[in-house]
Amino acid sequence: MTIPHRIPTLPNLQPELLDIPSAAKLEPVGDMSHPPRILLLYGSLRERSFSRFLIFEAARILEHFGAEVRIFDPMELPMVGSVPDTHPKVAELRELCLWSEGQVWCSPERHGAVTAVMKNQIDWIPLEMGAIRPSQGRTLAVMQVCGGSQSFNVVNTLRLLGRWMRMFTIPNQSSVPMAYKEFDEEGRMKPSAYYDRVVDVMEELVKFTLLVRGRTDYLTDRYSERSERARQAINRQLKQI
Repeated sequence: MTIPHRIPTLPNLQPELLDIPSAAKLEPVGDMSHPPRILLLYGSLRERSFSRFLIFEAARILEHFGAEVRIFDPMELPMVGSVPDTHPKVAELRELCLWSEGQVWCSPERHGAVTAVMKNQIDWIPLEMGAIRPSQGRTLAVMQVCGGSQSFNVVNTLRLLGRWMRMFTIPNQSSVPMAYKEFDEEGRMKPSAYYDRVVDVMEELVKFTLLVRGRTDYLTDRYSERSERARQAINRQLKQI
């Protein structure tokens, strides 16, 4: 079948902006010799928190793979909108997001969805901070812990949130059912197929982070944003006339 009209003849498109940026830009930008930087978030404030235990386990695995990890403690993080952005816990979370090249989100399932603790952390991360986008282009791994039988409600929701935050969510994920059976008294995860899956997820996260980092500007460059910048440039020129 022959295409009736070529793309440049479609209305409102700017042909000069349609070309995908040169593949040469796939070369990493900047010094990539440092270990992958991974931020981990968990969604519970309980003293015996299985989502925190799972995050600690993930952090140990990531360090074994050579990553540098930071874990954010959500205790005393105010509800979004209740305090200024300058609050110390908010500033800490946002600084860690800017530092990170990849992230791990883990939440218990509460009423079939993520917890308020988890969602509150994500809601404090803005899509834009001036010209900076704290989450765009970061890799993301999602996990959940269940009190009963295995569910995927939380990881599905976290994937939706990751897409909204313009992150590259890796294909693999972890859901641990009856989490109270999977951790010992010290909070260490027992050997099992569920533990093996966590190792798989962290390995995949490190690999994807190494592939993506230093290439974010290329991978997130969009026609719509190029055309918007072109329009803004034209408007600025017209105002100067």
